[in-house]
Formats: sequence, C-alpha cells, structure tokens
Amino acid sequence: MNNRVLDVIVSDVRKCTLCEAELPLGARPVLQVDEKAKILIAGQAPGIRVHKSGIPFTDPSGDRLRQWMGIDKDTFYDASKIAILPMGFCYPGTGKSGDLPPRPECARTWRAEILAAMPNIELILVIGIYAQKWHMGDVKQKNLTETVRNWQDYWQKNWPERLPLPHPSPRNNIWLKKNPWFEQEVIPHLQERVALLVGES
Repeated sequence: MNNRVLDVIVSDVRKCTLCEAELPLGARPVLQVDEKAKILIAGQAPGIRVHKSGIPFTDPSGDRLRQWMGIDKDTFYDASKIAILPMGFCYPGTGKSGDLPPRPECARTWRAEILAAMPNIELILVIGIYAQKWHMGDVKQKNLTETVRNWQDYWQKNWPERLPLPHPSPRNNIWLKKNPWFEQEVIPHLQERVALLVGES
C-alpha cells in the first residue's frame, strides 16, 4: 500500500454524501490520515466547532486530549505521526443530552479500507463507546468505565496496541472526578508510549 492509494480513498471520503440528508449542517468529512502514522486516534464524530473549522479536535476536547497525550499542537496535527479517524466523519447534530451518535454509514463504508491503508499504526487510542465497540469488540467490558479500568488487559497484549479512553469532553468532568485513578495511573503510561512513538524525549 502506498500514499497514492490512501490519497485516493481520502479524496473519495471528502466527496462522500451518503448520509447528507440526515445531517443538520450537511456533509463536511473531517479526518487526518497518513500512511506513516504510528498512532491512531479513534474518536466518535466531529462536534460543531470542528465542523466549522474542518480540523479535528479544535475544541476543549482537543485541548484535554493533547494534555493527556503530553504533546503540543504541532505534533498532534502532524499526520505523519498521528492519524485521527472518527467513527463518523461529519457532525451528526445535537440530541437531548449532547451530540448525537456517529452516523453508522461512515464506518461501514470507509473504515476498514482506510485502516488497511495505514500499516504502520502501533497504538490506537480508542475514545468512547462507539469506537470501543468497533476496535475492541467482545474484549470490552460491560460499560465504558469498566473497559477503561481494565486498560492493562489490552495494553501491550495486542497488535496494534489499544488503549481505551473516556471522551476528553468537558461533559466528562464529573466522570474524571469520580475516577481519579484514570489520570493518576493511565495517563503516565499513555504519555510515555506516545513520546516514544512520536520520537520525543
């Protein structure tokens, strides 16, 4: 597989209108991929700020995720180091308790093909229940908290490595306060691994 193949796939994704009729603001696929990337961020779907900017994680969630990873924006947006592939590429709209789930058409149509074109991925940060269902399947626990709590069951035991994470949204501040072990135990391991893979000391 070469970059030309991935470029063609991404070009097709950018023109995708499969579920446009269901999207309140229309189709605007947002992703960041490169064949050389070693880290994959598997998220949910763009929020409204990301829809407007066209750049992934240009919101408070992105600020917290970069903090968790221990990297700056330049590194985060270097596609040759970090790929960002949400379960849904377009903003799905808002429901009663926040953004709606990712549209399922994206993963069914594009995900396997894009992942196959990125053979150098060594670590997948699996953010939220929708990404965990896809990337972790039957090995995930009964809920997100238990899946994240048992992170060592997946860490460095599969290839590529998978690390389940809660969503970094400010909406999860209560979860983070209730589960201080996450930032105390998981984040140091995450930052060490990310630094190694992106070549930072």
